[in-house]
Amino acid sequence: MTPVIQPTGDKAFAETLIRHNMAAYHQQLGWHWDSALFDQQWRELESFELVINATPVGVLCLHQEDDAYHIRELQIAPPWQRQGLGTAALHFAEAHARQAGIHRLRLRVFRINPAIALYERIGFRVLNTEDAVHAMERRIV
Repeated sequence: MTPVIQPTGDKAFAETLIRHNMAAYHQQLGWHWDSALFDQQWRELESFELVINATPVGVLCLHQEDDAYHIRELQIAPPWQRQGLGTAALHFAEAHARQAGIHRLRLRVFRINPAIALYERIGFRVLNTEDAVHAMERRIV
């Protein structure tokens, strides 16, 4: 399934989806959601929504830092997970970075998140691990 990936300013949809998808990890790790921090970071991000049949089903947020694009968020609504949308979003991020002349994608992911398998399949490698989080990178050729 191929989503339409388009710029978005729908912060409410993004925050609701992220909070829902990350709630179990935050609870398990004793972390708490900070809406003020999300508001601040949202303004700094290039944000895209993944759309199927005119319905938003995911969000991808990118931030360019130095020589890399950082995938700050990649969230897919639960009914749409495991249908190739995350892979499509990662390919979109790669093309977006390449178009900007950037040759690295980076992300941070909880060590307990099964999405690590997807990231490794796409070519991301763990750079380091701090506490509960892996920093991962993929070179773009």
